[in-house]
Amino acid sequence: MPRKPDTETSPVADFERSLDALEQLVEKMEHGEMSLEESLAAYERGVGLYRRCQTALEQAELRVRLLSDPQEPASAEPFTALPPQNAGDV
Repeated sequence: MPRKPDTETSPVADFERSLDALEQLVEKMEHGEMSLEESLAAYERGVGLYRRCQTALEQAELRVRLLSDPQEPASAEPFTALPPQNAGDV
């Protein structure tokens, strides 16, 4: 079975790298020490990073759907989280 070239990263690794870069960018922007031009460039980069993260999450969701039911991935139901329980309720 042929291996993927090392230059190709997994969507998960790409997501984590993009999310880290986005978090660092936001932190830098929150300090408020950037010029208007730098802020605009940082915002533009942030939008691009956000879109990469969103795409990676969509790919992950598709993989989960395909693993859940390869014959009918559209039949997979969205995950709904249970409401958190209070420590006193347990």
